[in-house]
Amino acid sequence: MTELLNKADFILDKLFSLKDQVAVVTGGSGVLGGAMARGLALAGARVVVLGRNEVRAKAVVADITANGGESMAVLADVGDRSQLEVARDSVLKHWGQIDILINAAGGNIPAATITPDATFFDMPHAAFAQVVDLNLVGTLIPSQVFGQAMVDRNQPRGCIVNISSMSAIRAISRVVGYSAAKAAIDNFTRWLAVELAQKYGAGLRVNAIAPGFFIGEQNRDLLLNPDGSLSDRGQKIIDHTPAGRFGEPEELLSTLIWLCSSGSSFVNGVVVPVDGGFSIYSGV
Repeated sequence: MTELLNKADFILDKLFSLKDQVAVVTGGSGVLGGAMARGLALAGARVVVLGRNEVRAKAVVADITANGGESMAVLADVGDRSQLEVARDSVLKHWGQIDILINAAGGNIPAATITPDATFFDMPHAAFAQVVDLNLVGTLIPSQVFGQAMVDRNQPRGCIVNISSMSAIRAISRVVGYSAAKAAIDNFTRWLAVELAQKYGAGLRVNAIAPGFFIGEQNRDLLLNPDGSLSDRGQKIIDHTPAGRFGEPEELLSTLIWLCSSGSSFVNGVVVPVDGGFSIYSGV
């Protein structure tokens, strides 16, 4: 039994450890981004929590360091290239390398959502563009800025993980801008995976995770009533999820760590659903 346990430890250390790697998590002060930052730290990575809210970013860093990890908070807007370049240079000065980028920043805005008493024709173009900027451009620019550090190494190496959505692959009512932006994330993930591997070698990989429905800051009021019971929309989602519940942020971590580790060294350009079966259920 001891020999088997030792072999298991060897496999975990060899295939799934992120020890000595430096991971940047955009949107790292949010619910899902914060969980991802903490999970990467538990796997051994030194984690950069990048966000716009200093208080929340430092709270995630404090959690990581309290559990024996290494972390630093960096303030930057994912839509501002100059801020991201300053952030990148700060990380390189502090830790000397960047191995992993998690593009967890994103979200929706009310003006780009078609409410029951409105129509598609009422939606302002500016609102649609704002959501696309936040999600798609907010993934593009960090990939360019931090990806450059991966390419500039003596041997180009690194891993980018983007965040997709169920709305990228299924028509979900109301969220027109968000859906279009996340569908573009899927395409961008595949395109960039090919581009980087062909030009810089197999040491550079780009994949994505498509979370199912998790309770976060932006969707809580849509999915839950004030008393914590399911809203009508929340009930529809649960009815269409074979697992019969919402996900917990920690349930993203095993997939995230796998995609960032050498255990997935031959996995490139995929979008992995972590959704309780939502994406494969017809409702019948």
